[in-house]
Amino acid sequence: MELKPSAHIDTFARDHLPPPGQWPRLLHDPPAPAYPDRINCGAELLDGTADRLGPHRVALRGAGGESWTYGELQRHVDRIAHTLTADLGVVPGNRVLLRGPTTPWLAACWLAVMKAGAVAVTVLASHRAAELATICRIARVSHALCDARSLEDIEKAEVRGLRVTVFGGRSADDLLRRAAAHPSPYPAVATSADDVALIAFTSGTTGRPKGCMHFHRDVLAIADTFSARVLRPRQDDVFAGSPPLGFTFGLGGLVVFPLRAGAAALLTDWGGPARLLDDVQHHRISVLFTAPTAYRAMLGRLHGYDTSSLRRCVSAGENLPAAVWHDWYAATGLRIINGIGATELLHIFISAADDAIRPGTTGIPVPGYQARVVDADGRPVPDGEPGLLAVRGPTGCRYLADDRQRDYVRDGWNLTGDTYIRDPDGYFRYVARADDMIISAGYNIAGPEVEDALLRHPHVEEVAVTGRPDSERGMAVVAHVVLRPGVPRNEETAQALRRFAKAELAPYKCPRDVVFLDALPRTPTGKLQRYRLRDGAEGAPR
Repeated sequence: MELKPSAHIDTFARDHLPPPGQWPRLLHDPPAPAYPDRINCGAELLDGTADRLGPHRVALRGAGGESWTYGELQRHVDRIAHTLTADLGVVPGNRVLLRGPTTPWLAACWLAVMKAGAVAVTVLASHRAAELATICRIARVSHALCDARSLEDIEKAEVRGLRVTVFGGRSADDLLRRAAAHPSPYPAVATSADDVALIAFTSGTTGRPKGCMHFHRDVLAIADTFSARVLRPRQDDVFAGSPPLGFTFGLGGLVVFPLRAGAAALLTDWGGPARLLDDVQHHRISVLFTAPTAYRAMLGRLHGYDTSSLRRCVSAGENLPAAVWHDWYAATGLRIINGIGATELLHIFISAADDAIRPGTTGIPVPGYQARVVDADGRPVPDGEPGLLAVRGPTGCRYLADDRQRDYVRDGWNLTGDTYIRDPDGYFRYVARADDMIISAGYNIAGPEVEDALLRHPHVEEVAVTGRPDSERGMAVVAHVVLRPGVPRNEETAQALRRFAKAELAPYKCPRDVVFLDALPRTPTGKLQRYRLRDGAEGAPR
């Protein structure tokens, strides 16, 4: 497709988009949203909402008790944007790395980068020096805005030419002190709808991280599809959750969606299930974004908290077991909105809410998106048969100068790397990650199905199922189990879990080995790292 003229002076991002022949087919016809040729997502999310609803509504809250209205957030953002352009020399198209805990100030910096027409590269506070150096090299980052508490690893990365500006510190040249000297408002750069707004890096758990480039219209599209059509937020909602803003699940759920709706968001770091429940009670959270692991962890603690303010619970990041859905519903009366998204498509593209939810399935394509299940050659497979999930819609994969674009996009469809089944009624059912299928004695075994069964055992806190090489079967099923407190880690417990699995599943699916662990390995964004278990789990088989 032909891109609209860019407002970027630094053209690196556009120059390194994939060749047009490797793009996914983007859908812009209804129900997919359409946007004008010139649009700045930061201005739309902040200024557009304040103009529409007034500046006095609360926009952001922080862990320290701060509470900013939309008008106050505008002033903070505009002064930071002035500082970026007037003091730091940022020009439209420059890549600006953002790093720090989840706070209103980090969100304000992101919005300022948008309004200044630069490209945000938001990373995790847990990224270490080598990872930061790689990201800066791939994206050719020129500037960094860093929370004073997260400065050490950026300094250790020793990125040549990187200008680092600290915020929240005590130095005279702190970003926030500089910003206070600048006026408000700031006229947002008239970026093209097709200008790159952000580069989101995949977790990089299995090799070189991939930078996913998304346009200004893409940022708005995720709010105008999943949020508007499935989540359906209200202006009186208060959003909160565990994902960091360096994870697109968190950026969408905690910044883009609430601001687009004129709602409020509590921005705090993940402090564990008890802290999250305390936030729900104290701040009267109504919309919660977190992963299945957190919902399961919160179940045993619900009795001590008032969660009556909750009306929407969203789960993504990994598969939501049906057992967790049913347990949460039984305890709270709330139906978790399950969804699958990808950094490559920015946010959730298959989901369902309210009466449309069918536990054990992910849902149906979000309005504006299309999905199908295909074989290795890209041909659709019959309903009920497993295959690769293929998706297209108003957002799609555009890797930053990466040959892996050819693998992810085929014939205009995004291949997410997930194995799915499409039921005859159109619902999509998760099977496994395509590279996590276990083939044992000729049988295809999906680890998540075995996990779902074992999670129904009262002794199991968490479980991950993988395959290990086996001379007789090709692969053997291994269950890596985190037990609930007080349950002995011994052969008797392992045997009890095997017997339970055999009562729930066909015998060939049951685990040959049970490995007890203190915790499952996860990425900083909470995703399970099965490859670490396959490559040599801690603990001993039982």
